[in-house]
Amino acid sequence: MKKNPPGINARPEDVEQAFYEAIARGDAEQIGKLWAEDEETLCVHPTGVRLTGLNPIRESWRSIFASARLRIQVESVAHWQSTVLAIHHLSETLFVGDDPNPRGPLYVTHVYTRGPHGWRLACRHASAADDGQQALADGVRHTVH
Repeated sequence: MKKNPPGINARPEDVEQAFYEAIARGDAEQIGKLWAEDEETLCVHPTGVRLTGLNPIRESWRSIFASARLRIQVESVAHWQSTVLAIHHLSETLFVGDDPNPRGPLYVTHVYTRGPHGWRLACRHASAADDGQQALADGVRHTVH
């Protein structure tokens, strides 16, 4: 298989694989290189913090890796792709440090755009998975929209 030139991602899946590999290594610099170079680039962490622009996103990952080692099990839920836009919906299970207990699951949406440098991550939104059926069973009010 032909290898892509450095920094060029031929498919959104290449970006996604590089993203999770960088997380496993705690490599904030590599994660920063995977994002689209746009002032509207967006990242929402599971805590609900909304970050817009490359610098805040890069700094957030540096901060995360400075305080924790992460391992993530990823399951693909759905993919959609056109010629210049791709959307991937995933489920993540997070492991922090040496703790064997999983955190999550998280629902994650990645939006990729294709430009002169191949595919890049334009948006990542991660939030706690809500099991609506369990909420209903527990008598918790659940908003449907």
